[in-house]
Amino acid sequence: MKPFTQRFPWWGGDLQTIATVMIDVPSSLAPGSSERLSFTLKDGDTMLALLDRPARPLAGKPLVLLIHGVPGSETSPYMVRMSGYLLDKGYRVLRLNMRGAGPSRTTCGGQYSAASSRDLGELIGLLPADLTRDGIVAVGYSVGGAILLKYLGEEGARTPLAAAASVSAPIDLLGSCRSLMRFRNLPYHRHVFGAIKREALAEGAALTALEHANITASRTLWQYDDLFTGPRNGFPGAAEYYFRSSAVNFLPGIRIPILVLASLDDPWVPGGAYTGHHWGSNKSLSLRPVLTPRGGHVGFHGVGGYKPWSDLAVVKFLEEGRSS
Repeated sequence: MKPFTQRFPWWGGDLQTIATVMIDVPSSLAPGSSERLSFTLKDGDTMLALLDRPARPLAGKPLVLLIHGVPGSETSPYMVRMSGYLLDKGYRVLRLNMRGAGPSRTTCGGQYSAASSRDLGELIGLLPADLTRDGIVAVGYSVGGAILLKYLGEEGARTPLAAAASVSAPIDLLGSCRSLMRFRNLPYHRHVFGAIKREALAEGAALTALEHANITASRTLWQYDDLFTGPRNGFPGAAEYYFRSSAVNFLPGIRIPILVLASLDDPWVPGGAYTGHHWGSNKSLSLRPVLTPRGGHVGFHGVGGYKPWSDLAVVKFLEEGRSS
């Protein structure tokens, strides 16, 4: 592929990031069709997903799992755009709603986080055989990408996934939290933190009185993770949660081909987490990092068309790179 070149007027990391929600999203995936699927986890929570089927499915194409970020759901613009592109290529696509996200809020008492790799693994194990007969691949965006990387590092060669890709994953949670809380990023922090709190407190969430009070009292992402996310996932606070759950710790254990795509001008995810990582620590050489100077956070709106360059790169990798 040609290197990524940002297109007018989306110049710079901030505008690339903002463009993802400002550029029109297709209102319909027609002529494809969608149906609701549900997956009940061992603890009783039920994660919901949308299965998108192409009008002309092609034999031998694996099922593609799309995993959203925070905040996010099946309707996130990048999820809808990517599904439409994959449908055009003949793939079936499963747009997941992680525990407590989007429509899964009403069917889940729990709440997903960057530590939710076990939820992802359990859901993959629940996929019906008729959907997985041609294999499974996965694409994770932002925190969804971090969850995917963590899951793959934990599972190693045991995962049923044939290949995967992450886009703009915050592989260093502490660094990303600090980045979002910088003064220049206060609008981003307000948006992300506000959405997280609303989702965590929405009807359907199973919270103790103390958890409800702690979520309500938190004023920053760090406080929220220190008072709620960390303890909810078995950690004493935010620092331990960030350290134990950061995807960068699990990269050496990945054993399937995976495209790791990130932009170095991402205003949310520090590029140093990527440039400072020793990629050779993965002895299986499964990781294929692609770091672009520009692109923002889940942006990559480039010249030559209106499909994000990241979508083109991921699909090219799934069709060619995973077998090379």
